[in-house]
Amino acid sequence: MKYDFAGWATRNNIRCSDGRIIMQDAFKECDGKTVPLVWNHNHAQSEQVLGHALLENRSEGVYAYCSFNDTPAGRNSKELVRHGDVVALSIYANRLQQQGSNVMHGAIREVSLVLAGANPGAFIEDVVRHGELINDEAKIYTGEGITLSHADDDTNQNGGSKSDDEETVQDVYNTLNDKQKKVVQFLIGAAVEKAVKGGDDDDANDDDAKHSDSFGGDMKYNMFAGDTENDYDKVITHSEMMAIFADGKRMGSLKAAALEHGIEQIDWLFPEAKNLDVPPTWITRPQEWVGTFMGAVGHSPFSRVKSMFANLTEDEARARGYIKGHFKKEQVFSLLRRSTQPTTVYKKQKLDRDDVTDITDFDVVSWIKGEMRGQLDEEIARAALVGDGRDPSDEDKIDELNIRPIWTDADLFTIKALITLPQTTTENERAKVFIRSCIKARKDYRGSGKPALYTTEDMLTSMLLIEDLNGRIIYESEEKLATALRVSKIVTVPVMEGLTRTVDGVVRHLDGIIVNLADYKIGADKGGAVNMFDDFDIDYNAQKYLIETRCSGALVRPFSAIAVESVESASATAPTLTVGTMTEAFVEARVLGYTTHRSGTPATDNFTGDGSTTAFTLTHSPAGGDLVSVTVDGTETTAYSLSGTTLTFGSAPANAKAIVVKYHYV
Repeated sequence: MKYDFAGWATRNNIRCSDGRIIMQDAFKECDGKTVPLVWNHNHAQSEQVLGHALLENRSEGVYAYCSFNDTPAGRNSKELVRHGDVVALSIYANRLQQQGSNVMHGAIREVSLVLAGANPGAFIEDVVRHGELINDEAKIYTGEGITLSHADDDTNQNGGSKSDDEETVQDVYNTLNDKQKKVVQFLIGAAVEKAVKGGDDDDANDDDAKHSDSFGGDMKYNMFAGDTENDYDKVITHSEMMAIFADGKRMGSLKAAALEHGIEQIDWLFPEAKNLDVPPTWITRPQEWVGTFMGAVGHSPFSRVKSMFANLTEDEARARGYIKGHFKKEQVFSLLRRSTQPTTVYKKQKLDRDDVTDITDFDVVSWIKGEMRGQLDEEIARAALVGDGRDPSDEDKIDELNIRPIWTDADLFTIKALITLPQTTTENERAKVFIRSCIKARKDYRGSGKPALYTTEDMLTSMLLIEDLNGRIIYESEEKLATALRVSKIVTVPVMEGLTRTVDGVVRHLDGIIVNLADYKIGADKGGAVNMFDDFDIDYNAQKYLIETRCSGALVRPFSAIAVESVESASATAPTLTVGTMTEAFVEARVLGYTTHRSGTPATDNFTGDGSTTAFTLTHSPAGGDLVSVTVDGTETTAYSLSGTTLTFGSAPANAKAIVVKYHYV
């Protein structure tokens, strides 16, 4: 073989300053190829081409046999090498592939004469070449000297010698087969990488790494796979890219132009947008209060809820002192009861079957069912707290006799605290009056445990912003405010914002409700449990869903809630508070029919017949329209009728006949 000089173009297993290693057979495909020999990688100018180099892949690296041409630059370089002025070689390579810190593959494009290697160990320097579309290219300096040679030179071309009887590591390594060599290379590379970088591949991307950015990531190549060659023909050239851009302008779509030019992985160039919210997020009113309400409310296993109470607040029900020889009077008390029947609450939803089939990012059916259950719970909680807000004539309205709103419930169950405010009242003054009213209204509260306050966000904010005379916030937290209000917690309810009702022609604004929800029972028997139904509408290709429950709801303890309302009056000069009394509540209970009868000694009215009078007026109105007994001249009779306090006989009792009427009254 005739050549002018030879030397190592690159050496294997040489660790760079950042821990990268050129592995054996990294440039195997270059074995036997001839590449240009240039000066200092200046391959952009033809006059800098000095000759050519024949590459030989060896177990230690790539060896180059170089020949100079007969140009002035070639002759000059030959003299420089011969004189020993230039002693180092370098290569220019691209299409580099990397696994961790190990350079596994590349293609040598030229060999250069350089003044000196960067250091005794090879290093890799990143470069960017104009017109190249790939960035996995580098100049690799071995730091190895070159050897002058002639055609008949018998110099050891392996660049080294050893004694005949000494076995080196290289000799042992050469006894391994190809698979064993690859395993050894992998283990050595992993060990060196861990020692240099502490086991973290990402640390190789520090500022001192000259070539880390040019690889773009770990090599997608399995060194143990049988096919070690990659298809390098699928590379878009600069001219092809210009053609794609031109066609894109003509076709109006760069994506369509890329497809026309045979690009298969179109998603790499035009990736689809990824949904960050899977499943989609609902935009709804704040729902936190619903979970608090449904978790705190009492539950009954029966859908028909009945509550019964005995009123012991009247004077007749008091214990009495006894004086010897006097008659002992029986205790008198009224018995009250109320029944609440169930109603059906439902929600319907439908989806086009094509949407159910096409949406694959998430389970759309489960998503819809979750939304329906959330809306059902909110509707029940809303109806129980303040009513559903629909007009009484609306066919979708939840009957307030079946799920009784705490706000508008009878005075026997919900105490009404009415604040009258001057029209000039400021927001700060309104908040102060509200706090005082909540505390004062607790006088007749008979609910169980410590209640909670349900109010609006605006009212809560106003209370928290109250300042003293020095401008300091009085209530630094909701907990301190709750303590002052004598409630366990404060819950803001968005659906309470702006709620009003008209009573006797006066508009009342709802400011807050104080209640322990353990006193409110939602009843649902087994047949009224929450049920989900689905069906397919073949006519409209729609999947329909229905969720429903049959339940009732009502307060079951008298005076267990307080509704704080406010009105503005032009005549008011200062805020005033009016709280409904128990006496007024019992009167209303009688009107509503909650009072059924009185227990104890009945009242007695005595009359005398005159032979012509048939109608007699009782002192009280009999409870439930029932009389205990009516006697005429000692004989009990039923030949009469009763209307209110008027007792009318079918025929006038005879003259001077004694008439005795006994009855219970309210």
